[in-house]
Amino acid sequence: MLGKFILEQRKKHDLTQDFLASKIGVSRPTYVQIEQGERDLTITEARKLADIFGIVFDDFVQGKDTSAMVEIKKGVKKAKEDKQEMRISVPQKNLQKFKEVLLYVLSKVGGKPNVGEAVVYKLLYFIDFDFYEKFEEQLVGATYIKNHYGPTPVEFKTIIDDMIENGEVVKVEGKYFNYPQRKYLPIREPDLTKLKDARELRHIDEVIARLGDKNATELSEYSHEDTPWLIAKENQPLDYEAVFYRTPKTSVRNYDEQD
Repeated sequence: MLGKFILEQRKKHDLTQDFLASKIGVSRPTYVQIEQGERDLTITEARKLADIFGIVFDDFVQGKDTSAMVEIKKGVKKAKEDKQEMRISVPQKNLQKFKEVLLYVLSKVGGKPNVGEAVVYKLLYFIDFDFYEKFEEQLVGATYIKNHYGPTPVEFKTIIDDMIENGEVVKVEGKYFNYPQRKYLPIREPDLTKLKDARELRHIDEVIARLGDKNATELSEYSHEDTPWLIAKENQPLDYEAVFYRTPKTSVRNYDEQD
């Protein structure tokens, strides 16, 4: 039953009925009827829920969970996609660097009212993809998938849950302009020795200074103009190499100076 599947996905993603009701444009009692199987979804409502849960639409309406799953292992990073799910194994070295970069970003802007989970997603995306365009090297090299709200780091949920469990960050649920907002605040200082050099830290600071005051909607719209997002398929990874085809609107590299 699709209603039960939607209930499972809501709990999996730690979302409230009020939040999902607002996202698909219905009242909470109507949304409850959907979960209980007493009301069918419209196609528009179903597409919105599929986007939120990160599931291909055709799979969503069949009650198939094809959202990205993450495993943290020591070893080489491998991406495997089959009919059931996409699994991404995060190498231990990059895992620790991801944590420290995230902690640094949170220490700088996590307390700002505009910075919830969605803003953090976009800041991490531009930190990673802008660095790759400028230097043709990976900074963290996280995997980002395309969904309706912009690039989403696949590794984030597994890593943040681990950090919460280890007492490195705390999750705070609140509201921003009457919309539900999930924030993360750092408990410990970031270990910047995990960064390779001062260039990486300088780059992170530049991205934060340029984008850290924008809200989730502004960053989502900006990311939707970026070539890696534009050419990717729904719910599939964004290609780092696509940064070299960016338009002037999102490009951060001065190609004239380097030619």
